[in-house]
Amino acid sequence: MLTKEKQINILFIDDELNNQNSFYAGFRRRFKVFTASSGTEGLAILEKQHIHVIVADQRMPQFTGVQFFQKVRRSHPHPMRILLTGYTDIVALEDAVNKGEIYYYIKKPWDDKEMELVIRNAYDIYHTREQLRLKITELEKTNDELNRIVYSTSHDLRSPLASIMGVLNLAKMENSVTDPNGYMEMIGICAAKMDDYIKKIIEYYKSIRVEETRDEIDFNKIIQANVQLYKMQNSAIEFDISVNQDEKFISDAFRISVIFDNLISNALKYQKPEEPNQKVYIDVKANKEMAFIQIEDNGIGILEKDLKNIFTMFFRSSSTATGLGIGLFIVREAIAKLNGQITVQSERDEGTKFILEIPNKIKSK
Repeated sequence: MLTKEKQINILFIDDELNNQNSFYAGFRRRFKVFTASSGTEGLAILEKQHIHVIVADQRMPQFTGVQFFQKVRRSHPHPMRILLTGYTDIVALEDAVNKGEIYYYIKKPWDDKEMELVIRNAYDIYHTREQLRLKITELEKTNDELNRIVYSTSHDLRSPLASIMGVLNLAKMENSVTDPNGYMEMIGICAAKMDDYIKKIIEYYKSIRVEETRDEIDFNKIIQANVQLYKMQNSAIEFDISVNQDEKFISDAFRISVIFDNLISNALKYQKPEEPNQKVYIDVKANKEMAFIQIEDNGIGILEKDLKNIFTMFFRSSSTATGLGIGLFIVREAIAKLNGQITVQSERDEGTKFILEIPNKIKSK
């Protein structure tokens, strides 16, 4: 006999009182049984009681058992549903099973052993699903809390880090510190690297949490803003930019900017140091349907065996890579949010090309 904590609550619905009495008498010692003579009464019980398994007769005055389960599935989707039928309508029963309206059907008159076995199996499935739902809820809550902590911590770290970088730049401009061993330069490089890591963490958080917006996109403006920033860091790099945008383009400005920022950053990071003509090619063709984007460099390239992993978080294809290994993961997540696609072509020591397709949301604005 089940303990109180594991007691199975059964709702039995049949318009024939004899069947109700027979079911109650047969199973009241093994389960907690609730009975009803119509679908309306059954729905009223479901509103008040926590039911695990519902057993309903197919022939009822207001609506059939299958019709009742169709209603129940919308309002109370979790209880397992068993249909009791005194006649055989294979087509209707198969349709009900395939659509998920019922878990099992039993012919009348039922056999008590078969009925008990089916009920216990149904409850096992119910219990497993319930545990899974609870675990998913717990995981979602934990994941949300962890993301919030990471974002908050990262955001708070940027302020003191910006102060350190500001003081270092000021000391450099004023020549107020003698640094024969280059320690100040080393501190500056490490601080800049840490700032980049923190920036990527914040980008990741926003990319997965911030709702998609609908903004008018000027690809040339976004690209030039990124290019000017990176030219300040590496004036030797040559950018070849082509933007063909004759149509109004609607998308998420934040995610578009994140995509270009990370791909252009990668194109610069993985240049060949000995290459005298370091180049980055950016080509955009945007129309009323789609934006076709290519970002290509003549850098160190990616090994063929690594191409399938480059969008994985924390994966770095080169032992000399200086990045966190999160940039391309952020790009993939951002493109997925925009319902776009990204592919990559690369040859070792020849360079890498990223090809993107991002839909224009102007029609759905």
